[in-house]
Amino acid sequence: MPIDRRGALRAGAATALAGALATACGTPPRPAPPQGPAPAPAAAPAPRRYPGSPEEIAHGPRDRPRVALTFHGQGDPALARAALGHLERAGAHVTVLAVGEWLDRHPEMARRILDGGHDLGNHTQHHIDVNTMTEARAYEEIQGCATRLRRLTGSIGTWFRPSRTQHAAEPVRRAAHRAGYPHVLSYDVDSLDFTSPGPAAVVANVTGPLRAGSVVSLHFGYADTVAALPALLADLHRRGLRAVTTTELLS
Repeated sequence: MPIDRRGALRAGAATALAGALATACGTPPRPAPPQGPAPAPAAAPAPRRYPGSPEEIAHGPRDRPRVALTFHGQGDPALARAALGHLERAGAHVTVLAVGEWLDRHPEMARRILDGGHDLGNHTQHHIDVNTMTEARAYEEIQGCATRLRRLTGSIGTWFRPSRTQHAAEPVRRAAHRAGYPHVLSYDVDSLDFTSPGPAAVVANVTGPLRAGSVVSLHFGYADTVAALPALLADLHRRGLRAVTTTELLS
């Protein structure tokens, strides 16, 4: 399309005149509105069904040198960014199960996680004990977080993990399936980092029981976790294990 240079010059002159008049009257000129479309939401893949896998998945194949580090997404976003920085410098990709309330307060974290090549999933809206709820209430918690994920990413996220429990009760599994998640994501290695046991204990809690195919539970929001990551990642490298997303672990 040809550029209307005279129109552009007239528009620029009008803007300058308006600014000069406003300054003369003691009123600062209003900034020009931003140009161009608003940034598009980060794009996230949808959940997948893995034929042959159980409804609740606790680990992946044991015959490949891969593990999945999974992080419960909440807490200080500065600690989350620090953890992601350690992981990405080591070439690790992980799975983040985000709490809906956390995304409400820090919506930019959805893009940060996806832009780093990580999985992003659902860890309920309010992070309360989902196994104590009725099926209808559990569905509201799962769907509440799914709605936020869809608004921010165009998808309900790749995985659902129940809050405050390692294993989902049957009503929670039914609610998750109704919300669009074919599988519930559990884990077989618990770092216990949420107890703040110190970085060395976090490393020991993971590396002791870890083996090929393991799914590890970790948390954003804890300084011990961030401090433990370099040693944990170094141990994986020494053992020839690669940290991948849960999607890659099962693919």
